[in-house]
Amino acid sequence: MTKKIFHSILLVAGAVLLASLFVITGALYEYFGIIQKKQLKDELGLAAVSVEQQGDDFLKRLSPDRYRITWINTQGNVIYDTRTDAESLENHADRTEIKQALKDGYGESIRYSSTLLEKTIYCAQRLTDGSVLRISVSRATIGVLMLGILQPILIVLIAALVLSGMLAKRLSKRIVEPLNSLDLEHPLDNDSYEELSPLLNRINRQHNQITAQMQELKKRTDQFTQITASMNEGLVLLDNRGCILSINPAAIEIFGAEPSCVGQDFLSVDRSHDMSVAIQAALKDGHSEIHASRKGLIYQFDISRIAADGETAGVVILAFDITEKETAEQNRREFTANVSHELKTPLQGIIGSAELIENGMVKPEDMSRFVGHIRLEAQRLVTLIGDIIRLSQLDEGGDMPHENVDLLSVSSAVADDLLPSADGQGISIAVEGSPANVYGVKRLLYEIVYNLCDNAIKFSYDGGCLRISVKYAENKKVRISVFNEGEGIPLEDQPYIFERFYKSDRSRGKDKTGVGLGMFIAKTIIKAHGEDITLKSEPGKNCEFVFTLPRAQAPEKHGAQQKRTGDGNV
Repeated sequence: MTKKIFHSILLVAGAVLLASLFVITGALYEYFGIIQKKQLKDELGLAAVSVEQQGDDFLKRLSPDRYRITWINTQGNVIYDTRTDAESLENHADRTEIKQALKDGYGESIRYSSTLLEKTIYCAQRLTDGSVLRISVSRATIGVLMLGILQPILIVLIAALVLSGMLAKRLSKRIVEPLNSLDLEHPLDNDSYEELSPLLNRINRQHNQITAQMQELKKRTDQFTQITASMNEGLVLLDNRGCILSINPAAIEIFGAEPSCVGQDFLSVDRSHDMSVAIQAALKDGHSEIHASRKGLIYQFDISRIAADGETAGVVILAFDITEKETAEQNRREFTANVSHELKTPLQGIIGSAELIENGMVKPEDMSRFVGHIRLEAQRLVTLIGDIIRLSQLDEGGDMPHENVDLLSVSSAVADDLLPSADGQGISIAVEGSPANVYGVKRLLYEIVYNLCDNAIKFSYDGGCLRISVKYAENKKVRISVFNEGEGIPLEDQPYIFERFYKSDRSRGKDKTGVGLGMFIAKTIIKAHGEDITLKSEPGKNCEFVFTLPRAQAPEKHGAQQKRTGDGNV
């Protein structure tokens, strides 16, 4: 109400003032225009007399600042102009004032320039020789004139508005002062107009209801925020337009979003086509589910429609990390398939040979060969079952005893155990280095070195050398190297040498009982100690496996080198 009164007074005062200014300015503009035209005509008469007497000498002496005088011949060509070169001007024969002056002796016209926002008054008089002398002056339009006197207009307008504002303030204050003094926080405590009592009672009821609802809403919001913030699963709430209403920290991490993404379209945060299709499917059918990769991890996204009063209110997206589950399931399927295949092969050989012997189809002189084949295949089964048991133990983990283990002693023990196998091929085993302690499971560390050395013997040249090197490396680690002179590993096999059940071409090796788990077991044990293993191989010449383990204590200060040959001497 106060604003309406205030604005009304200001509007009336301002309108009256502006109308008065425009009327007065317009009248003065017309009056001074008449005076200016009369002065221009007088100046033209004086100039005409002077030109007829002195010619263009008179015009050359004139200052071009006040008026512009142009001398035009009977054909309309400009003879002289006080402001512009006459040769550059076009023919003026078609100008209104020129034609009128040639006809009647005197002519005048007014032309308006929209670009310059001014109008020019032209007066022309015919001389005795038939030529025409024209004088012109530019005059600002009434709009430009108003802009020129804008400052005094504004001063008057501001003064009038200030005065009107003071009056409006006093009038409106008396009217609305009782209303402005109302305490809406405590409507029933007001001592005001009796007519306002029903309104105040209603305001009080609504105020109480809103306060209770806000408190309940805040309580539930805080509970929801605490619950979602502690979730490992990602949670996103969308409205019916697909804009984000809420997103928890886990979802922010999964989708690579910003905490400020609330209010944005979800598809601008996650541009996946599969996710868009899944959201549309959930809106249509009520629920959808997809498996997708985000940042190298596999997630299961459960998308459900939220309905309220029979209408779609939004969508909720739940993201579960199933990377470990999917990887384990894939490994289980591959492991089961590989184990089944590896078990079938030796069993089929054993069964086939046994059936031939049982049916008396084997000659006495071939009996030893068939029995040897059965023994060889049975040994493969024993080796496979032993490796499967080791893998099962590694996968299960459990509390394995950790201790300080001297890798040089472990390497020497492996060399002793493999000496009979190396002796049969004339391969020498050299253990080099110094005592180096690491913190780990002794049995597993032995398994690493044994598998690497056993594999090296299988693929070494007869009479070659197998070298085990143990020494301290940088970053407080122990470096172990297993080097052999042999066929090496082809380049195409090297990327897969540490995979389960991967076997290089068996025709290259001397032992046919391998199942392709030894190198995988070695790498698995090394990874369990937080390290990794690398392969350096030159096909047809040599092969070297190198891995590191964290050392447990300061290095010993004495060194040692041992060499074992087929006769067991050091």
